[in-house]
Amino acid sequence: MKRPRTVVARAHAKINLDLRVLGTRADGFHELRTVFQSLELHDLVTARTRRGVFAITCRDPRIPRDETNLVWKAARALWKAIGYAGEPRDTAVRLEKAIPMQAGLGGGSADAAASLVGLARLWIGGRDGLDLQLLRDVAAGLGADVPFFLWGGTALGLGRGEEIYPLVDLFRHFVVLVTPLFGVSTGEAYGWYDEERATGPHDQPPREIQVLPVPWPSRAAQMINDLEVPVTRRHPEIAQVKLQLRQAGAIGASMSGSGSAIYGLFRSRTAAAAAARTLKRPGWGVLLTRTLSRLEYERAARPRLPPRGT
Repeated sequence: MKRPRTVVARAHAKINLDLRVLGTRADGFHELRTVFQSLELHDLVTARTRRGVFAITCRDPRIPRDETNLVWKAARALWKAIGYAGEPRDTAVRLEKAIPMQAGLGGGSADAAASLVGLARLWIGGRDGLDLQLLRDVAAGLGADVPFFLWGGTALGLGRGEEIYPLVDLFRHFVVLVTPLFGVSTGEAYGWYDEERATGPHDQPPREIQVLPVPWPSRAAQMINDLEVPVTRRHPEIAQVKLQLRQAGAIGASMSGSGSAIYGLFRSRTAAAAAARTLKRPGWGVLLTRTLSRLEYERAARPRLPPRGT
């Protein structure tokens, strides 16, 4: 089959329905048990062939366009995995951002996974399936969250988060995402967690187990995030947002990943939209989205050719 010259893919955000830090591994990373959940909120990743060195473009000036970008690392890793020599070339990737940065929503990892899929269509060809095992092997070497974005839906993540085991999909929920004025990097969140463990016991608040009152046959997620306490000590606004989400009718609320985004789960779009209106504050980002099942994710994230004339 003829290789396309341009491919467009959606890079969907995620939240963590649960995140437990089990310890520190011999390689220096943290051993995790987490439950990922895909969201409809997404960036757009467009990969196209054009002569010259590999390039990343994005209108957001905060997005790096060099080798520090995970998309660049994904391109280099895939280029080598399929047997090409040197650095990737004759390709450009355009990022259109909608997922907030440093929010624990997986935007960078999602962009990297979508780039892998799009670049594989350009460089290898094939119809829809591609060589998923090759892509998963490459993704596992890029970052803890990247492999999940080749699965989607609801999934258990073990190891550094890169070992993915699909779960029964969470029943559809509507999600209100609140992003405060500040961001939290993954390094900061885990650093604060390690610091609190090293300096001895603190007055830890009891874990708030939030059992979702829905017909979901899994006890893997209780909406506990072990990073939430150390991050909230530095940013008390997170606890305030959680409380306001619950007061606005959320059946569960938690910080996602390493933060700073806080999410609330709602049973209906109407209830979620009403809550989103009450939570608007100067400087806060408030987004309304919904969860995606694995099948919905597979359909939505599938790479496509751009519309004619674009």
